[in-house]
Amino acid sequence: MEHEAVKGATGRRSARSGGTRTLWRRIREPLAQSNFVKNFIANLFAWFVRLIRLTSPLVEGSTQVAGGAYAHLEPGIIALWHGQHILTPAYYPKGRPLVAMVSRSADAELQALMIEKFGIEAVRGSGGRDSSRHLDKGGAKALIALKKALVAGKNVAMIADIPHGTPRDAGMGIVLLARLSGRPILPSAIATSRRKVLEKSWDKTTINLPFGRSAVIVGAPVFVPADADEAEMERKRQEVTASLNAAMAEAYRLVDGGK
Repeated sequence: MEHEAVKGATGRRSARSGGTRTLWRRIREPLAQSNFVKNFIANLFAWFVRLIRLTSPLVEGSTQVAGGAYAHLEPGIIALWHGQHILTPAYYPKGRPLVAMVSRSADAELQALMIEKFGIEAVRGSGGRDSSRHLDKGGAKALIALKKALVAGKNVAMIADIPHGTPRDAGMGIVLLARLSGRPILPSAIATSRRKVLEKSWDKTTINLPFGRSAVIVGAPVFVPADADEAEMERKRQEVTASLNAAMAEAYRLVDGGK
């Protein structure tokens, strides 16, 4: 009797849990289609990253990105890693045009809306394929849009590694853009002392938190010749990977007390 009572209680809890999940799915779908809801969430994200910037002063040793040592390289291609790029809109210098490539996935729509709150233009696409010969139609259009932005004198920002590929390993898309545009790649990293790393995510996404220290590092720029062949393109891809990983390591070293 006791066993049956426990079994019955467990069944009722499972039924309630299943009913809750079903109800949430029914609510979630119309919410996901609501422009009001999406803009509300994007505003919350924008507010949160602004709060982090305001409460996390830059530590000594950070790169001076506004009118600093890299100003003569603009317009440039700002390279970032997946999962480490979230704070970029809040740390990017005001008044300097920026066009950012954002994935075409539904999940990235909120990110596109959020960066637009900072006056940053979003171009939807994915340019991180393994080979410059295999860019899909959307990725090719996005690279063309980014090249036009560079020609117009605007900086562009691009995630260097391939979505759900090998994290912290640059794809060929950003190298192709540098070859086509003649503009340098500027490997960039932002880190905060207070953070939460989502260890189970494929890219170990970092959730930055306010009330700590922050650092911005721009690594060694990478130049890609207009006549670069496949072997040279691969060498430049590896160079981007090494420079971006070094920039990220230095940013974390600074915010963690220079250890």
